[in-house]
Amino acid sequence: MGPATGAQRQFPSGAAYAEALQHTQLCFQHPELKGARPELTKLGLPRAISGAFASVFSLTSAVSGQRYAIKCFTRHVPDQEDRYQAISSRLAQLDPAELSQPWNLGFEYLPDAISVGRDRYPCLKMEWTEAVTLSSWLENNHSHPFAVDRLADRFEALTRDLAAHEIAHGDLQHGNLLVASDDTLRLVDYDGMYVPALAGKGGTERGHRNYQSPMRGNDDFGATLDRFSAWVIFLSLKAIATDPALWNRLHEPSGEFLLLTEEDFKSPGGSTRLQTLLAHPDPTVNGLADHVRSLAFQPLDVLPPLAVAVPRPRTTAATAASAGSSSGTAAAPAAAGGLPGWMTGHVSSQAASTPPVSSITSPDGFRVRTLLDVATALLWPLMLAVTVLMLVAGVSTPPIGPGVPVLATVALTIFARSRRTERTRSRAVLAKLTSELAQLDDPVKAAAKLHEDRAKFDAAETQRTAAFPRAQDKLTALYHAALKEAEERKVRKQRDIAKKIDGLAEELRRALVKALKDKQSNYVRDQLGRRLIAQSPPTGIGPKLTASLAAAGIRTAADFTGYQSVQNAQYNSTGALLVLSSGRVVDVRGIGEAKAIALDAWRRHVVAAAEARQPAALSTPERQSIEQGITRRRAQLTAQRKAVEPETDALRAKARKRMEDERERLTRENTRAGDQARRDRQEFSRRTVELQQNSALHGRLSDSVEAAKLRQRGLSFACYLRFLYIGR
Repeated sequence: MGPATGAQRQFPSGAAYAEALQHTQLCFQHPELKGARPELTKLGLPRAISGAFASVFSLTSAVSGQRYAIKCFTRHVPDQEDRYQAISSRLAQLDPAELSQPWNLGFEYLPDAISVGRDRYPCLKMEWTEAVTLSSWLENNHSHPFAVDRLADRFEALTRDLAAHEIAHGDLQHGNLLVASDDTLRLVDYDGMYVPALAGKGGTERGHRNYQSPMRGNDDFGATLDRFSAWVIFLSLKAIATDPALWNRLHEPSGEFLLLTEEDFKSPGGSTRLQTLLAHPDPTVNGLADHVRSLAFQPLDVLPPLAVAVPRPRTTAATAASAGSSSGTAAAPAAAGGLPGWMTGHVSSQAASTPPVSSITSPDGFRVRTLLDVATALLWPLMLAVTVLMLVAGVSTPPIGPGVPVLATVALTIFARSRRTERTRSRAVLAKLTSELAQLDDPVKAAAKLHEDRAKFDAAETQRTAAFPRAQDKLTALYHAALKEAEERKVRKQRDIAKKIDGLAEELRRALVKALKDKQSNYVRDQLGRRLIAQSPPTGIGPKLTASLAAAGIRTAADFTGYQSVQNAQYNSTGALLVLSSGRVVDVRGIGEAKAIALDAWRRHVVAAAEARQPAALSTPERQSIEQGITRRRAQLTAQRKAVEPETDALRAKARKRMEDERERLTRENTRAGDQARRDRQEFSRRTVELQQNSALHGRLSDSVEAAKLRQRGLSFACYLRFLYIGR
């Protein structure tokens, strides 16, 4: 029997488990599972629900009648038994009375539980719950806003339970959230769950791609693991509860998502689904969508938990300054006073309240007459009478004319009117309102500027968020190229070394042949060197010629190699030059062609005699010396071939280290950019609120200025004349 777990252990397929479960009496030893009845397909085979790491079967115990979900593993999971024991222990400590709903399902890890073939494997025995997946429930209930909204609140309560106990599911998604008949939630599939006892270990999975942050990596494993997934699911539920038509509009039949997919998080600028939610008129929907967009490229450990950071809808409607809408992006949901919930603490309370317009009103008429007013009123009849008398008397010559008294009275009236406090107050109020209005930015221009800045920001963010995965892909491509180059280098070196090793046999043969030839050549040379011309002179070579030859350096058969014939034109005869062993030719007096031929024949005879006696084979020590050299050469080449793999491993490690360092740098830069983008979004929200306030104030000031101008009409010259005589 095989071990329960193992680093390299191969697990059966789902089909192999299904085949074994046809005979539960044989494959199980557990008393409650032995002889259990599996749920069957139409073909009579155990029905399997297959996933990435396991297949789940429904079995009903023949002993208790209890129905269980049996999870059979199809892939190796590191520290599998230890992980499940830690998870089981932590979940067992939960007090059901303290939970918002019974989402926790009991389970038991059974090592060596099921036999498949000749080996035994572990499995997980879980409580069976009658429930449907979240996506199936929404398919049937999305048209009931109240029920969906209630489920959203229950989901938020579930995440609060998990956070309170420092637990993270690791793969929150529609398939692992089941809705029971009482519309409460059940959480299934605890393979990737985090509990405090597993701190320091790595994760075993990345979670469903349509619910995970683009920033989630293989090393992310902690209590914050579910935060992005929770926001995505909560957004989907709240959006459907607000506008049920969004389900059919954004969801695809049998789609592995609710409303948003992985691509919507990676490229929010080009996402039709996300833009639909951002442009939705409901502030809760567009606010949550904007919040999820802002979270997509932030590290998991800085994301706010759903339980404490749910943006609340606006309590007051936005006025003319909905610049975010004009820029193609919806404004974020706001708390009381128009501020988004997550801006609390970033905008001062003074900025959050609209500055009041001056409550001082200008007078719309004259009230109490003064002595100057009375004098002016009395002067008008008197001056008119004087004018009439002057006309009757015919006084019309300048400088005294009939119109002078009237003009003087008009001048006095103008002076008296200018001295009225109502006029002074009216001008002061109008000047104050006009000054305050001039200090405010034009709302139209400010909205256009905000729209322009937000458009530039969105374009830059779209480019940045698209550039980050491209840069990561480029690093991965460079890494794989480096691996390929290292592998090709290894293959080349190993091939060259193998070729040299294969050629060692031929090299040995050539070395032996050469050594024998060298030995024979040395032997012949030695024998030639031993044959002195003086001791056994060739025919026709006497002592005198022998002495001449010795004087020329030719004493033995080894000192020359032959002769060259030369023509003596002076004597019309043929002479000879002897060729020394060094290649130099000498002319020995007395040695003509005949003598040279005799010397050459003598040498050839000596050579033939030496070659006849030369050794025919190498001695054993000589052969062993050569073979040992080849053996050393083989050992060196073998060592070189073995060293190729560590060298390649070093190149691989270097390439991986370079990629990881560059990835870390990219991540740091992207994190900093994401933090800056978050601050920029908060600044845009602040500017939007400020624009709303300024727009409202601008409108009220404009109305006050118009009202002040209208009231000034009650202080006109005609109104003053009327006031002089009727008192109002």
